[in-house]
Amino acid sequence: MRKSVEFFFDYGSPTSHLAFFELRKIARAAGAEIVWRPILLGGVFKAINSRSPVEVVPKGKWMMWDLANYAARYGVPFKLNPHFVINTLPLMRGAIVAERRGELERYSEAMFLAVWRDALSMGDPAVIGETLARNGFDARAYFAGTQEPAVKDDLKARTDAAVARGVFGLPTFFIGEKMWWGQDRLDWVKDALRG
Repeated sequence: MRKSVEFFFDYGSPTSHLAFFELRKIARAAGAEIVWRPILLGGVFKAINSRSPVEVVPKGKWMMWDLANYAARYGVPFKLNPHFVINTLPLMRGAIVAERRGELERYSEAMFLAVWRDALSMGDPAVIGETLARNGFDARAYFAGTQEPAVKDDLKARTDAAVARGVFGLPTFFIGEKMWWGQDRLDWVKDALRG
């Protein structure tokens, strides 16, 4: 049976950005499938009464330096976004729309690069629309889809279910019932997929 890894992510998470690109390499090498799990990180933080590590100034400063080192190691483009922290609710609802349209992986790559390579203001609807169109997506269909109650409810339900499974930050990976948190745990994910 082919192994699979669940990947919980939010486009506003710089560590999810790094993991997105590196995990695809790991899964390809292992012949494993990635099960994409878009959720809302802000919803996770609210549910567990937590906050972003970048809100702790010394930790945030160190973390961005650390992420730049990992980006260089992985060969992944990474630039500190001056608009960070971004409200990713429309982007994450867009991920649900993308999944329904069979475009989730391609959409995810475009959103991660818009936030963490191009440093765009991805909380601005005009910028989101331009980014969608530039990457060959039907912006009108995406904007309409993100307003559908079923899409809104689906994202909330997925986020709640992730919290119920023990997710407290992103990225989070599951192989079976074993969980790892953080892109710096990808070596463990790699070993588990090989084993």
